[in-house]
Amino acid sequence: MTIREILLLGNPQLYEVSVDVLESEIDTLPEIIHDLHDTIVEFRNQYGVGRAIAAPQIGVMKRIIYMHTDKSYVFINPVLKDLSTEMIELWDDCMCFPDILVRVKRHRYCTTDYLDENWEIQSMKLKDDLSELLQHEYDHLNGILAFSRAIDGSSFSYRNQIQ
Repeated sequence: MTIREILLLGNPQLYEVSVDVLESEIDTLPEIIHDLHDTIVEFRNQYGVGRAIAAPQIGVMKRIIYMHTDKSYVFINPVLKDLSTEMIELWDDCMCFPDILVRVKRHRYCTTDYLDENWEIQSMKLKDDLSELLQHEYDHLNGILAFSRAIDGSSFSYRNQIQ
């Protein structure tokens, strides 16, 4: 079990764009996926929240997202498409600033094409909370934090201040 340190707000690596995973790197994926899993489970135990994590959040600058909801999903080199024009507004949280929430708008629906951990092409349609979750993690792959998506200057709160 390897729990990795989560990079915190202000770390310059969080603003870097991640690079695609190459097929020649497939042997490195199991270790990264296990680290992402162990890290999110530990974060959830500590904070009571956490459904997904992107590799850049643990300093691995590769386009990998690990989602741990009703079951586990691995998205390698994901591409978002078919973003709905209908938006949802929500308080977004992030492991990189666990005590702060940011009010953002996200697309209600999206589709992602990606490779799974067996390097097979997959496609998944997501809606509502899973759509916004994937968009949040996808932003991490592009060096974008929720702060950049804030609706306005009053869209920030400490987690314990939201009723």
